[in-house]
Amino acid sequence: MAARAALIWEVPAVEVDVADGVFSHRSDPELRLTLKELAARQNTTGGPMSGRASGAWGGESPGFAVHIVDVEVDPETGKTDIIRYTALQDPGTAVHPTYVEGQIQGGAVQGIGWALNEVYVTDDQGRMLNASLLDYRMPIAKDLPMIDTQIVEVPNPDHPTGVRGVGEVSIIPPIPAIANAINQALGIRMTETPMSPTAVLEAIWRKEQANSTGLTE
Repeated sequence: MAARAALIWEVPAVEVDVADGVFSHRSDPELRLTLKELAARQNTTGGPMSGRASGAWGGESPGFAVHIVDVEVDPETGKTDIIRYTALQDPGTAVHPTYVEGQIQGGAVQGIGWALNEVYVTDDQGRMLNASLLDYRMPIAKDLPMIDTQIVEVPNPDHPTGVRGVGEVSIIPPIPAIANAINQALGIRMTETPMSPTAVLEAIWRKEQANSTGLTE
């Protein structure tokens, strides 16, 4: 850009200074162009300019997250409803906070789907019986409350911009968080996913049967 300004003023490029987005001639204070003004004259000074950069930084760091969930479980049907969901995560430096929130929310919803509904169903020949999204049950907006996100920024000291991974971290906590919530609600520890209405109802029946026979699980 400084060379373009020098071309316009017909002076050596070494005589052009740049400060605060303004190009100026070292010896003539009247010769000044802002970055916007100079950019508008690209076509007359050689054509559009482009730039490219890349980085290969090390310093990866694990992410940290805590998820808190409130559920209601219908003992008659085994259906589990998410009443409130809060996801707290340390992304290091949140370069774009709204994008970070979106990643956390998306990961949490995907984890909730794994916890409660999503499962491959196959026949005895190994053929998938629920190969379309009509039968593979994923959570949608009406199934969930707003996923409340809390970003806790603790910059990664080993990375030049302080970032940590975001997207995958929030997928992991939903399953244990929901399993803990169901245990608090029913006194039943679910050990397999999905914790679907059928699975929860069968667990309730097993507990009732055990209680009626004086056995413990």
